[in-house]
Amino acid sequence: MDRSVGVEPALQEQGDRMSGTQVSAEHQEFYSFFETIVQDLTAEYWGHPEMGDVMKRLKEVLEHSVYQQQFKRGMTVLASFRELAGPELQKDDNIQRVLAVSWCIELLQASILMADDIMDQSETRFGQLCWYKKDGVGLGAVNDVSLLEACAYQILKKYCRGQSYYLNLLELFLEYSYKAELGQSLDFITAQFGKVNLEEFTETRYKAIVKNKTGFYLYYMPIAAAMYMAGIEDEKAHRKAERILVEMAVFIQIQNDYQDCFGDPSVTGKIGTDIQENKCSWLVVEALKRATPEQRRLLEENYGQNEVEKVQMVKQLYEEQDLPSVFRQYEEENYQRVKLMISQHDDGLPTEVFLGVARVVNNWRQK
Repeated sequence: MDRSVGVEPALQEQGDRMSGTQVSAEHQEFYSFFETIVQDLTAEYWGHPEMGDVMKRLKEVLEHSVYQQQFKRGMTVLASFRELAGPELQKDDNIQRVLAVSWCIELLQASILMADDIMDQSETRFGQLCWYKKDGVGLGAVNDVSLLEACAYQILKKYCRGQSYYLNLLELFLEYSYKAELGQSLDFITAQFGKVNLEEFTETRYKAIVKNKTGFYLYYMPIAAAMYMAGIEDEKAHRKAERILVEMAVFIQIQNDYQDCFGDPSVTGKIGTDIQENKCSWLVVEALKRATPEQRRLLEENYGQNEVEKVQMVKQLYEEQDLPSVFRQYEEENYQRVKLMISQHDDGLPTEVFLGVARVVNNWRQK
């Protein structure tokens, strides 16, 4: 690999972030493959008299917005494939393809998060300044969003074209990227700046946003990709897996909504802004269910506003309604329900595939 295209600084930064923690061989295998991804995407035009500058920009985007993620989705693909595939499929060339597909999902995730940060006017992501906030970037990040998405399909084609599951993967990526964009649009329409409409903050609307914006592509898609690559094409098995995983996604998003309001930014890596951004969050939906006429007026006057005192008034209302206790009760009941759904799954998929995601949920519960 051309050292000029290398990502050693990014690797070192990742290592610094993980200092003091045990890094498994599987994690290290996943991290290391990022260098190959950058090489695949930039090497052809690196040093080119016209396109060289674009490649340098792309490398910077990749290191800032892809390599700084938490890698849960990509690691899910790798771990699930190893759980599902027989020994005959777990060869070096197949593992390399799985690693490539894992990073394709991370590329798509990065593109969606970058767009989300721009639309929400967020300040930080994963504990660092959002890409569009960096000097010299600005709304040029809109093109970087499209570039990252295009990169995912370039990698998918390079590693999987000619494989029996390529069409299934391609359709999976296209379908669930489309659903994610629909969910993003529904979220944006519901949470327009300066246009608070509490009538739209319903449980039905909330679940529609979550399932489409994140549920399908963040939770089902990584498992589905591993299933296809392991030779599991049965539609019934995929639909049951989707049902369980999307239900888990709603649960996890509710946890995220709670952390946005009551969490510590030094732990979550993001400054919570759901109230200021007029988001249809679980907290405001639950608050409206319990609101007296006076409390509803308070929400109408203060929700979706940037003033610190107005944000604090909304948080105080949540406290008055004891929503933290409501959340803890919901969390325990639904965690047990999700575990029951997993235990009753009868389509031949190992329960470990689902329990790996459930452990992510349980980790949140321990915080």
